[in-house]
Order: sequence, then C-alpha cells, then structure tokens
Amino acid sequence: MPLTIDDDELRAWIRLSLEPDLGAARIRLLLSVFGMPQQICEASTGNLARYLDPGLVTRLRQPPDDTLRAAIESSLRWLAQPGHHLLTLADPLYPQALYELTDPPPILYAHGQLDILNRPMLAIVGARHATPEGERNAHDFAQHLAQQGWCVVSGLASGIDGAAHAGALDAGPAGGGTVAVLGTGIDRVYPPAHRALAHRIAEHGLMLSEFPLGAQGLPFHFPQRNRIVAALARGVLVVEAAARSGSLITARLAGEMGREVFAIPGSIHSPLSHGCHALIRQGAKLVESGQDILEELRQGGLPGLTGALRPGQAADPDPEPACTQSDPLLRALGYEAVDTDTLQTRTGWPIDQLMAQLTLMEIDGAVARQADGRYRREP
Repeated sequence: MPLTIDDDELRAWIRLSLEPDLGAARIRLLLSVFGMPQQICEASTGNLARYLDPGLVTRLRQPPDDTLRAAIESSLRWLAQPGHHLLTLADPLYPQALYELTDPPPILYAHGQLDILNRPMLAIVGARHATPEGERNAHDFAQHLAQQGWCVVSGLASGIDGAAHAGALDAGPAGGGTVAVLGTGIDRVYPPAHRALAHRIAEHGLMLSEFPLGAQGLPFHFPQRNRIVAALARGVLVVEAAARSGSLITARLAGEMGREVFAIPGSIHSPLSHGCHALIRQGAKLVESGQDILEELRQGGLPGLTGALRPGQAADPDPEPACTQSDPLLRALGYEAVDTDTLQTRTGWPIDQLMAQLTLMEIDGAVARQADGRYRREP
C-alpha cells in the first residue's frame, strides 16, 4: 500500500467497490454526501434511502455476507504481497487525470512501480489481429517515445497493444516505461499468451485494474477499460484499426476529453487501414514517425477530434463540449432553476439516478445547486 490507512477504511473502500449494482457513479455520489466510505456504511437507513433504492440500502445497512466477506479478505491478502497496491479516490497517488471522467474508478488495484504514474503518458492502441508491419510500427513507435521519457499506455490485448508494451520495455530502464490497463482482475492475464509480458510489465512498469480480483474478461469490461487508457494519456496513437474497432472507442473518448489523436495511414486496400483513415478524415493527426508525435505535443497540438468521430458526420465549427451536447438532464433543466421533483417528471429517471447525475454534473461545473435546493445550468 502506498499509504498507511485505517484498516476499517480500507475494508470499507473494498466493500463499496464490490457491492453489486452500486457502481462508480453512485459511490462518488455517496462520497460527496457522506464523506469517507466507512461513514457511508454507518449512515442511517433514512439518509441512504434518499440516494439509493431499498435493496441497496438494506445491503449496506447489514454486515457483509459470506461471499462479500471472503472477497474482501482475498483482496487484503493480495495487498499484503510486495509490489501490490490499492489506490483510492482519496489517495494523493490516485491518477489526477482520471478525475476528468464522469465515473472515475473508486479504487484501482496496482501491481508494479507507482512512480510511473507521475510521467507523461501516451496511449498506443490498435487491432488485435494486427499485421506484422503494424506490430513492428507499434513496437518502434513505443520504443522511440519511451526513449524520450514518455510512458506508453495500452490495454495488454493481442496485436498492437502487446507490441507497444514490449517496445516501451525494450527502451530499457532509462525509458519512460509502460502502463497496462486490464479488462480483467489484476490477478488474471488475458490473453494467456501475454503472461510473460505481464510479468515484465509488473517488474519494470505498472499494471492497473478497476475490476475485483478474479474478474474474467467480459465483453463490456474492455470498453470500460478504454476510458481509463484514454484519460491517462495526453494523446492516443492508433496504429491499425478496422472500420468497426474498439480502438476507435478509445480514440473517440480521447477526443471528447481534449486529448490529441494520432493515426498511422496504410494501404487503401487493407481493412486494417480503414479505421485510421476515418480518424484522419475527422481530424486526427497523420503521423509517419514518433518524432511527428513529439513535435505535435510540444507545440500544444490539435484541439482534439471534431464531434464524436462518427463516420460521415459534418464538423461543427464551434461545437459544444461533448459531455453536454446531448445530455438529457441538461435538456430537462432548460435555462431556469428547476426543483428535483420537476426534473424527475421531465426525465422519468429514478431519484437515485437523478441525484447521482446531478451531483456529478455539479462537481464538473455543468450545473449549480441554489440555496432553495433547485438546480440551474451553469453558463
């Protein structure tokens, strides 16, 4: 553990992260209302019921059941091993860039060198079934960037991800290193063929996961992982990607957060070039060498991709920020102060969902709560 924290607090953090159906957004809401996790677990039924449905209130008001208790103890045993860490939202070592997410992970399991989180990061992503040329490009770009002090972030997937991690490691101990963000529990390696690579990363870089120990690589985990990759990095390089690729999700998320987006062009006849070419048409920077990326980042670079990277979408010359462009809650608010009962009627949302979203948007500065309890849109 990077910090010595109270055992009860540690258990409370882990418990909240493991509670079924609670989720990152609700945990952040509860933290903003009650304070630290142990205060949430000690809150009264009435207070919790203002923000959660009855089933969740009942669970939080009771001691952990046998399954949950066993999972907490398993996490504590894992943390007792050398090089294993737990970063919470209250930890000063928690990556500051993740606070830009609307749903930052309440906790992160970490294995490796925590000091790497202080280095500038650039993500390299791409196709799982990459071509040999694509893997060479990913390796060489990563090695060059790492030699210049950049930490390479990726998702440990087959193909481009694995080649990028390996390239960063091949830059040697004086390089910027690499961070692997997992779509599984941190005690699992997926794909299994990357087990040796994962051990190298844990020894010389850093592994991160928001998922509980033992979690398998479920399909929805990987888009969820991608938001962390995009948020950690100052820019994202897409090496190879088909027209419908998970790498484009990472690029879209990066663009929406104002990160730089880069793409390597390829043959017009290659399906794995179509995604990169689409990104370039929509505003991504075409790059042919690692130096192209360094020069762009040094100059301040592009403002990010226009819109949400939907093929064929025309660029808005002065787009509204992506997080507010089509938010149903902002549409329900309009431009006058509104009480929560009216908002619930307009949106049709359950009160816990409504309060969670209002709190997140208040934290982000999109809305403000008035003294009479009503909410208004911020200019």
